[in-house]
Amino acid sequence: MASVSSVNALQASIAQAERLVQQDQTRVNQDASRLDQSRQQLAKDQQSLSDVQRQSAQASAPAVKVTPAPDLTQAIEKPARAAQVLPAELTPKPQAQVNAQGQTIGKLINVTA
Repeated sequence: MASVSSVNALQASIAQAERLVQQDQTRVNQDASRLDQSRQQLAKDQQSLSDVQRQSAQASAPAVKVTPAPDLTQAIEKPARAAQVLPAELTPKPQAQVNAQGQTIGKLINVTA
């Protein structure tokens, strides 16, 4: 049979083991809590990093190229002087010129002779 002292020793060692288990369980719970906090902080930091990277990409993106204004000096066609003709309604009709005495001058010259 087991003696009283050996039973007391077993009970003491069981009590000691239970205390150690409780301490370890407390540490596990604390570690789990810290792990949750760390994960939450990591998520915030990742979001912050993503925002900073997006802003940095926008800031370093090349500016929108401005198209130069068209050169309007070449926008209007400039035909040769000989090709420029006034419309018929704008051309003056040939009229004989009259001098101070009322005589017409500049009669047509007969070029067929």
